[in-house]
Amino acid sequence: VPWHRVHPVSPLVRGWLAVVAIAFVYGQNTLSSFFGEEEPSRGPDFVSGAPLLVSLLIGGGILLLILLGFFGSWWFTKYQITERHVNVNSGMVFRQQRQARIDRVQSIDIAQPLVARIFGLAELRFDVADSGSAAMNLAFVKLSEAHELRNSILARAAGLQATNISPPPLAPAGEQGPADGQSPEPGQMADARFPPADTAPRGPRAASERVVASVPLGRLVGSILLRPSTVFMVLGLIGLAIAMSNIEGFAPFYLLPALLGMAGALWNNLNTGYNFKAATSADGLRVGYGLLDTRHQTVPPGRVQAIKVSAPFFWRPMGWYKVAVNVAGIGGGAANDAEQRSVLLPVGTYEDVLAVLSVVLPSPGVEAPREFFAAAINGSGTAHGFVVSPPRIRPLALLAYRRQGYALTDTALVARNGALHRTIAIVPHARTQGLSLRQGPLARRMGVVDLALATIPGPVVPVVRQLDIDAGRDLFLEQADRAAAARKQTDSNHWLGDA
Repeated sequence: VPWHRVHPVSPLVRGWLAVVAIAFVYGQNTLSSFFGEEEPSRGPDFVSGAPLLVSLLIGGGILLLILLGFFGSWWFTKYQITERHVNVNSGMVFRQQRQARIDRVQSIDIAQPLVARIFGLAELRFDVADSGSAAMNLAFVKLSEAHELRNSILARAAGLQATNISPPPLAPAGEQGPADGQSPEPGQMADARFPPADTAPRGPRAASERVVASVPLGRLVGSILLRPSTVFMVLGLIGLAIAMSNIEGFAPFYLLPALLGMAGALWNNLNTGYNFKAATSADGLRVGYGLLDTRHQTVPPGRVQAIKVSAPFFWRPMGWYKVAVNVAGIGGGAANDAEQRSVLLPVGTYEDVLAVLSVVLPSPGVEAPREFFAAAINGSGTAHGFVVSPPRIRPLALLAYRRQGYALTDTALVARNGALHRTIAIVPHARTQGLSLRQGPLARRMGVVDLALATIPGPVVPVVRQLDIDAGRDLFLEQADRAAAARKQTDSNHWLGDA
């Protein structure tokens, strides 16, 4: 399988900020040395007193070295896609080779930083099982090529045979592949062992998308302002201003760091939620968002380990909800990045929630899913099969004791918690990785126990709180058997077809 190079502009997209900084500092010191009233206190000593032409030649030499470094970085960065792996080689002085197994790919994001968007380029970010962050990056290729590569790799990761994608099967080893420059017919996948010589391996035609949920700008801004964190930040800032106003010599300028911090947090929420769209396709839920830096990611339903639907207190009058998931390879990365990539719906209506759940949880295991999830998110008591905490724990959970509990469906366990900030956690039986019973001193005195379901790191922490101890033990044993039986029937590597 031949190797292919990334786009020649890729090093500039990655290092443009360093080039601008060096040019600014060098140019400022050079001009100050020759045209300033006095010699600058800072700057390269060799500039001072040198002829202007020599300084320009030195600057040109530095620029030439940077361009040579960029060329070397591009020349030594290559990628290869085989039947089983994605390989990326990089490094001019210190060489690095990274490899990801295609059948372990959890998701592939297409990211476009602002400068990359100007050149029409994109970066592929691979997440694989047991990876705490992006296992491998491929930066940068043309946007159209990035979409084709993602489609091809996800199709193979899903377990789709070539016969499922194109009529002719893969050519046996030793036979001739497509002619150079020849593209596959629409809807077909090129043979990975014989890709065109002058192009990257072509994937199947992009799966058709159908938008199931979107976030209008007004709703996004309103949800940001009504977030509990935003409300508490504003109240805290007002309280700090009132407290410090009584101090002699206080000036509003002293609150500038706090204002900048709050503005940064609000901007981050706006930037990552702007133009948010969730669409369903053959390979899972496709999510796109971003104002300056855009990102497109695909969440295959078979890779979702746990789902959380939350309704913050200040959102409830508006009927707004948030959906987040645990996906292998995402939750263990950088905190902010992992949180953003785990969100499938930053703010949406109940209909939006049902649309997203229909993709990531295609088989809810109940006859009336609309009524069941309505009872799970906003209901209380034992309706729709929920088992709740015993009334004797009311002193420990004054408002939540009638809500917190669980319900079992044919495919998942649903844990319901919270009275003011309402949440439900959904864990498919086949994704239950472990169970534990927890009991503190007050819980022992009350005769209740918490049941925690182990899952991969992420925003979803499924816990069934304060069950009667006998009910907790029974659920512990039954859920262990239920999870073992479900795992035997599930292929964790391929979610759309047989291997």
